[in-house]
Order: sequence, then structure tokens, then C-alpha cells
Amino acid sequence: MVSHIRAQQADSLFAFNDSSQTIKRPWRSAFQTAGLNVGVWAFDRYAMNADFAKISLHSIWKNIRTGFVWDNDKFSTNLFAHPYHGNLYFNTARSNGLSFWESAPYSIAGSLMWEMCAEIEPPAINDFIATSIGGVALGEVTHRLSSLVLDDSKYGSGRFFRELLGTIICPSRGLNRLITGDAWKVRHQYYKHHDYEKLPVKFSATIGDRYLADDNNFFKGSNSPYVEFDVIYGDPLKESTNLPFDYFNFSSTFNTIGTQPLIGSVNLAAKLFGKYLEPVPGHKMLIGIFQHFDFYDSESVISGSKNIPYKISEAAAFGLGMIYKFPAKNKRVNIRQSSYLNAILLGGSLTDYYNNIDRNYNMGSGYSIKSNTYIDFARYGNFELSLQHYRIFTWKGYEGKDLENIDPLYLNAQGDKGNVQLTIINPMINVNLNSKIKINFGLYYYLRHSKYSYYKYQDVSYQTFETRLGLRYSF
Repeated sequence: MVSHIRAQQADSLFAFNDSSQTIKRPWRSAFQTAGLNVGVWAFDRYAMNADFAKISLHSIWKNIRTGFVWDNDKFSTNLFAHPYHGNLYFNTARSNGLSFWESAPYSIAGSLMWEMCAEIEPPAINDFIATSIGGVALGEVTHRLSSLVLDDSKYGSGRFFRELLGTIICPSRGLNRLITGDAWKVRHQYYKHHDYEKLPVKFSATIGDRYLADDNNFFKGSNSPYVEFDVIYGDPLKESTNLPFDYFNFSSTFNTIGTQPLIGSVNLAAKLFGKYLEPVPGHKMLIGIFQHFDFYDSESVISGSKNIPYKISEAAAFGLGMIYKFPAKNKRVNIRQSSYLNAILLGGSLTDYYNNIDRNYNMGSGYSIKSNTYIDFARYGNFELSLQHYRIFTWKGYEGKDLENIDPLYLNAQGDKGNVQLTIINPMINVNLNSKIKINFGLYYYLRHSKYSYYKYQDVSYQTFETRLGLRYSF
């Protein structure tokens, strides 16, 4: 009897156990998804006076008759901004009480509505895939991260800044909390939005300097300050948690000043399904299906250089994953190995020849292989070795087309027909200064071999590197 009362008291802390807060509202979600598209379109059309937003019934019917093409927007637009937009669609449903799988169709429907109806340009198949699938990945991450800062028992300025941060992380959820009034309601029951005992979270932030070499030259490159955020959400080797994204590893890097894009990289590996095993006493293992999202972006390192170090994307990818933890040796050394094999539905890579409108990269599909070895030396620090290998095939080229007379919007090419192999080797050392602060040393080595099918184009091999030095704070 006493344990039952304690369980009820524990349950009363968490908002996801309150039936009044978990009512499913699919029609409200649909209305908000459509409203989001109308709002963005209206801004583009009337505030920005953008030509592409001057739609009509004729343009909508033309898009339907034309069908999907491969578009020529910038790398960051196609392979990050569109997935981010898809996260807004996804979270109109997720923040209205729908589950992960129930929310995914809203990302698909929102993307389809935009592609067919909100632009006079032909609908883009790459946008549809990136927005739909990448949007689900980023959407669930932002939904869960916003839960970490929300606390309905707070009030005053503390409550305001929590709600503000939650809205910045997950705008659709913040909007719904304003609509329902949850943003300012103070609760003494069902006020917590995350259970740290069930799903532990490790969050760290790193500030430092990165040196990116131009064409693999030790003394020819540029330095730029950067900020990196890392989140390890959940415990992959805990058997009691097996919902999608109960475990994910997420990181993002931002360049503050210099020649490089603001968003340097975004990386995600998230468990969809998993089976916990103990093959040998003391050894723990998870085998499962994972969703991946990778985005690496760079521009010319120094003024006047034509060398762009890399552009790598894995916007829509799923595959098998294994996480294996060895028993601790002398309670001082812990070793964990993660391995993944993925099918890439949509990926991208820098190209040496294709350059149309804003495109200087190829898109396509293929596979990736990843390995991460993590060794923790207790109070001294840790060592990590990450290996990533991508192979992306570009199936639909533009050879034989009349490039001088064809409308570039209707060129409909993935890029230069061929395939590319991309490898990233990343050893990293963290040295503990105290329990919270570490010195971070990192090396990234990028290798690319592009093989082109068109006989006029030579194959290209390219490699370069970057180094990082920073201070990491663990929360």
C-alpha cells in the first residue's frame, strides 16, 4: 500500500502522466500545419515580395502536372533549412499530444503541401525527402530537448526564461503552450516534463578555436572561434526504455566569426527500436534500428582560394546499429564501442564540376559505415575515435541536355553522374581539469574521392584537415 502511494506521488510529478495534458488533437495539428505554410507563404509574398511566392491556381496545377524535379538551392537550404522546417510541421502534432509515429505524417503532409502549392517553381523531390524524413529526426530531438527546460512549477522571471528557451528550441511547442495557456499556468502536480532517473541526460558545451587547412597545407589555412553543443540523451543499455528516440546522441557546431558558415555541423544518431542483450556476464549490448542525420558545411578557407574543404550530408538515413560496453577494468577504464551500417535515402557531397544557380554539390543515395570507440579513464579524462565513411551515388546527371536553352529550374539533375567516397577520421582527447571542465583536443581528417561517369570529367581526390582546441563544460 505504501509503495503504491509513493508510485502515485512520483507519477504526479510528470506532465506526460496527466491525462488532461496528453489529449490527442489531430485536427488542431492539421490546421496548424496548414496555417504554418500559409503564414510563411504570406510573409514571402507580401513582406518579401518574392517572385517564387506569386502563386495562382494555374501555378498549382502546373506543379501537379510537371511533377517532382531536383532543385538547385544552396547546400545549407536543401539539406539543413528544409529538415529544420519539417521539424516545425512534426511538432505541430507532437505538441498536440500525438506520438512519434502519429506525428510523422504531418511532416510529410506539410512538405507536400508546400512543394505543390506555395511556390511557382516546380516541386523538388529532394526538398520533399529532406523536409519529411529529416524533419522527423530534428523534430523529435527538439521536442525532447525542450522538455529538459520546461518546469510548470516555476513562476516569475525564472518561468519566463524557461518558456523562452523552450520556444527557441522548439517553436511549434512554444506556440501551442501560448495558445493553451500552459506557458504561464503554475502547477503543483504534473509539472515536470522530463524524468531524469528514467532517461539520464549528459549535456556539454565547448568553446574554442579551430584551424581549417586549405588543401591540406599545414601553414595555409584560417582560424575561427567555435561553439559546440553535445547531448547524450538516455542510456542505450537500459532495458526499460525502448520508445523511438529514448536514446540519441546529438551534436552541433557553430562558427562565430570568420570565413566559415554559421552552422558548421549537425550530427544525430537516434535509436528507433532496440534489443538489449548480455552476451557474457558483465558485457552489455544493444542491437537496433537507428535514424541518422549528418550535415557538414564549409566554404573557401582563405580569400581567393577555389578550394572548398567539404560539403557532406546524410539528410535521410536509417540502418542497423550496435552499442557494446565492456566491463570496467580496475574501475578506472571503461570502453564502449558503437558501430552502424546505414542506407542513405538522400545525401549530398561537394562536386568539382556541376554549378547551376546555387548548386555546387551533388545529391544522391547510397550507404554509410560508422564506428565510434570511447575509452573513459575515470578522473583523468577520455579518448574517442570516430570513423565515418559515406558512399553516395548520383544517378541522374545532365549529360546530353541542351544546357544553353533549357530553363535551369527544370534541368532536373542530381548533379554530376558518378559516385563519391567520403571519409572523416576524428580522434579526440578530453583531459579533466575538474569534475566539470575539460581541455578538448580534436583532429578531423577529411578525404574525398569523386568518380565521374562523364568522359570529359576527370576523377578527383582531395584531402584536408582541421584541428580544434577548446574548453568543455559538462552540465
